[in-house]
Order: sequence, then structure tokens, then C-alpha cells
Amino acid sequence: MKNNNKEIDILCVGEVLVDFIGHQTEVLINNTRDYHRYLGGSPANVAMNSARLGLKSVMVATVGKDGFGDYIFERLEGVGVITSYIKQLENKPTSVIFVSRTEGTPDFIPFREADCFITGDQISKELLLKANIFHTTCFALSKQPAQSTILEKAKEAFNLGCKLSIDVNYAKKLWDSQEEALDVIKAYCKFNPLVKISEDDMLRLFEQKMPHEDIFNFFHSEGVDTVCLTLGSKGVKLSQKGKKIFQMPAIQIDVVQDATGAGDAFWSGFLFAYIKEKPIEKCLEVALQLAALKLQNVGRLPDNINILSELL
Repeated sequence: MKNNNKEIDILCVGEVLVDFIGHQTEVLINNTRDYHRYLGGSPANVAMNSARLGLKSVMVATVGKDGFGDYIFERLEGVGVITSYIKQLENKPTSVIFVSRTEGTPDFIPFREADCFITGDQISKELLLKANIFHTTCFALSKQPAQSTILEKAKEAFNLGCKLSIDVNYAKKLWDSQEEALDVIKAYCKFNPLVKISEDDMLRLFEQKMPHEDIFNFFHSEGVDTVCLTLGSKGVKLSQKGKKIFQMPAIQIDVVQDATGAGDAFWSGFLFAYIKEKPIEKCLEVALQLAALKLQNVGRLPDNINILSELL
């Protein structure tokens, strides 16, 4: 849990992107006429949410030296995320993703350029020594050289006493093969990260609907103690190795405005409470509150999320 000597609460390593989210609701990309620009990338969302909850958060990523790159710096710095470990490349544009607007898991088309060029020189031993949590995603691990860099630095972070975290947001179109994805996920799991998964992710990863217990057992057998499985409108299940499975319902919402980033909001709330050394039940409670807030807003969370920090 929290080591009070650590001056960085959360180190988010991975993709920061520009998301173009469709304006028309419940249509696929082929029928979407207009898009609105948002800052995106799962680790970037977690870094921003964490900063807005009052945590000291650092983003390690790579963007292009272009207008979108400048926009990313502005947005991250605007909420207090430390951006000095984000690299800008002259020869690669900032990665962009087009996303459909939906209540469920959105359809997306990635145009990946700069985001995967994360290299070891961006993550020093000194930085890892200062960090309480090292967080990344399956998306970030899907392409070299970021893949090797993150696995190598995750091992180093683990050995230096940093708690690891991962959102296993697997999408087939980002990987060369499912086999490679499983190998990389297993390699990261050896460092006992806090694992966040969704039913949709698991359906894509295993290409079949698996009983929740089998999903939990898969991760536990790879070395993970704590696995959090989000079930959309059905809430969440959490499994800790050797303990009984814990389940909580989702907070009911009348109208879902936008599901993009809801999982990131959930996990930001979970990690925030975890860093504050709250019991696991409280971590889930805060996570569900933040996810509910996100579902009611298009794009980012509203500015008043710091009120959540008063709920602890």
C-alpha cells in the first residue's frame, strides 16, 4: 500500500491520443457524420482523473511535434498532470482514433503513429523510486518499442517496491496475434499488478464467453492477487486470491450520455481510494461513483470531481 516517502502517487505509462468521438449516437462509424475532438488514451484519462482528484500524477508517453501534440500538453498541464516525461517526435504525427458514440463498447479506427515510441530513457530509476503506482494498459503493450520498454520498466518498478496496475483493454485489431497478446499479458501479470478487466475485454481476449470464476482463476494462476471485473450496468466483481468473490451493483443512471472513458473513470476512482489506503469495498464504491459520473458526461469528467475526494 501507500509508502509515504513516495512523492508521485501514480505514474501512467502508455498511450495519449486525440479521440474524435462521433456526434451522432448509436450509429457505427460508417454512418457518423460529425466528430468532436477530445483528449484520449486510457492511461492519459487515468492520469488526468487522478490529478483532478488531488493526486500527484505523471504521464509517460510519446506524441508528435504538431498541433495535436500541443493540444495534449495543454490539456494535461491544465489539470495538473506532470508532462516532463512526454516525448515529442519530429518525424511521427500524434496518434489519432475515431470512435463511435454509444452506450456500449464503441467501434473505433486507430491511426497509430507516435504513441508506441516509448523508450527506456523516458523512465529513469529515480522516477520509479518516487512512484507509488505504475499503471499501464493492454493498448500500450500492443506495439513495439513501447511493449519491451513497459515490460522492462514494470519489472524494475516491481523490484523497487512500486505497486503495478494494468487495464487489460484488449482489442484484436491492435495486436499481431491473440497469442502474442496473451504472452505479453502473462509477462506483466508476473509482477502481481492490480488488474482491471471488463466482460467485453475478456470476450475479445478468449474469443468465448467464460464463467467469471474461470477468468479470475486465469489471472490468479499467472500471479495476480487482485482482479477487478467490470460488468457494465450490472456493476462489478472483485476477486482476491484465496478470498470469496465480492460483488457490487452499478449506480443506476437514467440517461447514458457517453460510455467512452467510463472504465478509466472507474479505475481512477479505485486507484485513488487504494492509494488512500481504503479497504477494498471502499475502493469499489468510489470507483462506481466516478464511473456513474462519467457516463452522464460526453468526453471528460465534469470539473467538480474533486468533490469525490471529500467522500473518503
